[in-house]
Amino acid sequence: MSPPREVRKVLLLLAAALVTLTGCSTPAPADPPAPAPSAPPAYAGTTAGVTVELVAVGDIACEPGEATTPTTCQQQATADLTTRLDPDRVLALGDLQYENGTVASFAASWAKSWGRFSDRLLAVPGNHEYNTTGAAGYRDYLGAPTHAVVELGTWRVYLMDSNCEQDACAAQIDWLTADLAAHPATCTAVAMHHPRWSSGAHGPQLFLQPLWEILVDSGVDLDLAAHDHDYERFDRLDVTGHTVTGTAAGTRQFVVGTGGKSFYEVREQRTGSQFLQNDRFGVLDLILRDEGYDWSYVDTDGEVLDRGTDTCST
Repeated sequence: MSPPREVRKVLLLLAAALVTLTGCSTPAPADPPAPAPSAPPAYAGTTAGVTVELVAVGDIACEPGEATTPTTCQQQATADLTTRLDPDRVLALGDLQYENGTVASFAASWAKSWGRFSDRLLAVPGNHEYNTTGAAGYRDYLGAPTHAVVELGTWRVYLMDSNCEQDACAAQIDWLTADLAAHPATCTAVAMHHPRWSSGAHGPQLFLQPLWEILVDSGVDLDLAAHDHDYERFDRLDVTGHTVTGTAAGTRQFVVGTGGKSFYEVREQRTGSQFLQNDRFGVLDLILRDEGYDWSYVDTDGEVLDRGTDTCST
């Protein structure tokens, strides 16, 4: 830290006097180098051992000026719900701003609804953010990294960019695998826009299979996604997408694409899917405890449509 301005003035005067008396030049004390920029405040962790409330949802804000109807553009209602819940962190699961995620659109639509959570926001990009080259609007407006990790209480939560070509996906998988090995935690979660498994219109995302295998084999407890505009909760699934039994390794996936944009039709409910709805906007309210978690899907009227509790697997 630099000395106070008054102290620096005194030091400079003393240095000048020394030059006058000795004829020698004595450099003024140099300021220490500026510290490296820290992560955005939204990605700061929380105190270990503290229970953390995390609200998660994706597919959120309509284009500026698009009319609100009972089945579209309800981003204000989901933001008001989240305000009432008052979580410690807010996790935006991609497709935050339609249609192209430009800075102008973020400023005109997102800012008026979900922008209020900027001090506690965690985010991953969706495919609509990439309708602007390189997701530049998302990066410039939110200052969000492509992938990151944050500690929430005793949980280690990985934020992934699932909009990746093969090489980029492989690089993130390498990063995730190394970090999971280097920082073993009792409870872990991964958040990304695309779901590996889904009964929604987009269906299962096959390109995520290598990543899904890492999640299961590494004992990751939760996979949080969106993309399909519905809410779906899966049981703990193995690498093939089937429910695990006993103490076998398995990861639970939530699809939470109910942030306000619209609803999608759903397909036949997949094996392992335990709850599915596509006509009530709302958010997933997670309570992250030392060795487990509680979940509630809360709609914009405040009604809890789905709830449960589980312990972490590692």
